[in-house]
Amino acid sequence: MAYETTTIPVETLRSFTADIFAAAGCDRPEAEQIAHYLLSANLTGHDSHGVIRTPRYILWLQEGKVRAGQTLTVVHETATQATLDGNYGFGQTIGPLAVDVGIAKAQQAGMAAIGLRNAGHVGRIGDWAERAAAAGLISIHFVNVQAGELVAPFGGVDRRFSTNPICIGVPTDKGPIILDFATSLVAEGKVLVASNGGKPVPPGALIEPSGKLSSDPRTLYGPIDGTRVRDSANGEGALRTFGEHKGSGLAFMCELLAGCLTGGGTSGPIPGGKRGRIANGMLSIYLSPGSFGTARFSDAVHDYARYVKASRPAESGVEVLIPGEPEIRKRQERLRNGIPLQAETWAAICDTARSLGLSPPAAAVPNT
Repeated sequence: MAYETTTIPVETLRSFTADIFAAAGCDRPEAEQIAHYLLSANLTGHDSHGVIRTPRYILWLQEGKVRAGQTLTVVHETATQATLDGNYGFGQTIGPLAVDVGIAKAQQAGMAAIGLRNAGHVGRIGDWAERAAAAGLISIHFVNVQAGELVAPFGGVDRRFSTNPICIGVPTDKGPIILDFATSLVAEGKVLVASNGGKPVPPGALIEPSGKLSSDPRTLYGPIDGTRVRDSANGEGALRTFGEHKGSGLAFMCELLAGCLTGGGTSGPIPGGKRGRIANGMLSIYLSPGSFGTARFSDAVHDYARYVKASRPAESGVEVLIPGEPEIRKRQERLRNGIPLQAETWAAICDTARSLGLSPPAAAVPNT
């Protein structure tokens, strides 16, 4: 099935997105950094964490739920550990700062653990694993959303978790290997994309209060006809975890590690039942491969990757892929051809721009 889309050249979209955040009150360097990381998500095919977030981020900024121009506050620190407060700054601003603290400590001591709390939406976690890998470090990330209930636990229908991603990055001399996934069956942003006429979510990705399985975005957002900005507080249903009890167990542990341990708080209970300001918590572990005394680490990784990829494909002509390969290929394709956005997504971004006194670029190419 074809969906109406608009394709925008990468640099045009990056500049336009930065202009929006600058017009909304961010200084130019911060606006450009936010745009950079949103475009990075689109380039890797994770449209759920890309520029589709722009209208929501701007609304949060205007409502005071996220703040421009923030930096980290060190709550507690040792040679190998730190607890950091993001002061509700944009995740694309706070995220790199927190990662850099972990990089510096792990390069000095061989390993580090960094707890981050009260950060705005930190976006695609693979970006932070890539940043650590570029510094030669393995990294492991557990993420939660304070006051951000979206996902029902296995066996339940009421929201208790957020989408709680887990990410692992491994550096090699030929580029990083990145595993990045939500513990929900799909990320909330993929429901957002579907609600704008994009790729439908899989059958049974959502659950209604009655226990009936659903793939209808209205299960999460409530009535959406005639609207462009979605609010999950308006829906009565929930996302489901992947892998039944396994995904539910991982989501639970993300709450303990990224919520309880960092001191940022868990996804719920939410006072009054209505979500207000949300904040990401993230526990990140950084490891220097050299500190383990393992010879040929990068070579061993590539040897094993080749072995895995040599498995006979279950379907003729379909390649066996390792983590990160689809994103690498999607990035190459979209850098050449531009970023395709659902028509409703592009319209919502343009509406936001116009509300800030900006005119949309003329370089968008409608297609179906």
